[in-house]
Amino acid sequence: MAARLVSGLDGSPLKHNLALTAQVPGKAQSSVVVVTVMGPFLRLAWLAPILVVMPAGVLAAPEPIRIGGSSTVFPVMQAAIAAYQKGGAHRQVRFELKETGTSAGFRQFCSGQLPLANASRPINAKELKACAAKGVTFLELPIGFDAITVVVNPANTWASSITTQELARLWKQGAAGSVKSWSQVNLDWPNRPIRLCGPGKDSGTYDYFNKAINGDEDNSRADYFASEKDNELVACVAKNPEALGYFGFAYYQANAKRLKPLSVVGKRGAALPSVASVQKESYVPLSRPLFVYVNDRALRQRPELQKFVTYVIQNGLSLVKRAGYIPMPSSTYMLVESKLYRHVGGTAFGGDLPVGLTTGQALQRSLESIKKPAFR
Repeated sequence: MAARLVSGLDGSPLKHNLALTAQVPGKAQSSVVVVTVMGPFLRLAWLAPILVVMPAGVLAAPEPIRIGGSSTVFPVMQAAIAAYQKGGAHRQVRFELKETGTSAGFRQFCSGQLPLANASRPINAKELKACAAKGVTFLELPIGFDAITVVVNPANTWASSITTQELARLWKQGAAGSVKSWSQVNLDWPNRPIRLCGPGKDSGTYDYFNKAINGDEDNSRADYFASEKDNELVACVAKNPEALGYFGFAYYQANAKRLKPLSVVGKRGAALPSVASVQKESYVPLSRPLFVYVNDRALRQRPELQKFVTYVIQNGLSLVKRAGYIPMPSSTYMLVESKLYRHVGGTAFGGDLPVGLTTGQALQRSLESIKKPAFR
């Protein structure tokens, strides 16, 4: 193991910043240790194999803010991190952002591995028990809305709308191995094979879609191309003229030239996914709220986490819009910030999915806890 000086003195007679790389033979990568030295002298020694810096102490790199979960919410958090660090601001804050799916994110979150989890659905009863078992308390913060978008390839000339009954006929568990052509979904459609592309079981979109369309979050066929990464679903539909898939609205918006959205016919008639149809509550039942879940203990103990989450909520309207989703009213973000400031914990949904609620009703339920006397 060897030490190598990779940057020199900063010119100050009392403070020197040195970066050292620790190179391990046979390893392709090396780790970097940033050392701040107070005083005019620096002595280095390698002691089997500990780096000793004298006379000053070593400033350990700050722990990164680890964020996982929903691929739907991923673009929002990606935009938030980029904006937060724009122009070198908050450069010292490190992030680890992964899209693993809402369910996988909650598993890590409730085991204490993640301080911040993105979610495209509220936490469910099983996950609530897992959090309680590990003593994980949390804040549930709504950040915007999504329209789960059903898409086909632009070469598809026969389908422009689809009913919720037809979606159920196509996607329910009993359709596996039997519903394999477009004509089996709608008699007016051609007898051509259908290629299905959809989220995997760790996806909150999978849970919400199946609950809304098939009556149960686990009621889904399994014989389709599945992925927790929405860009892979986009490619699945864009490359196959016979394909149909569903995923978050932002991924359709970012690939609008490669995809064709279908109007969904529900209880309120036919509606295409859009900002207007979600805000007018006509895109039912596939509109839904999006959330960020924050570990309350980590929030209280880590100022950098508190500052970042506050930034996300204060700038939520522009960040959600920039990511391609549907923002909440500006006044609502102020209420969510109040929920954050007062540490109003727990879920407002009791472990259930808010299917059947309008976006306004779901939002009202999420913020109802602020009105409790304990938090006034």
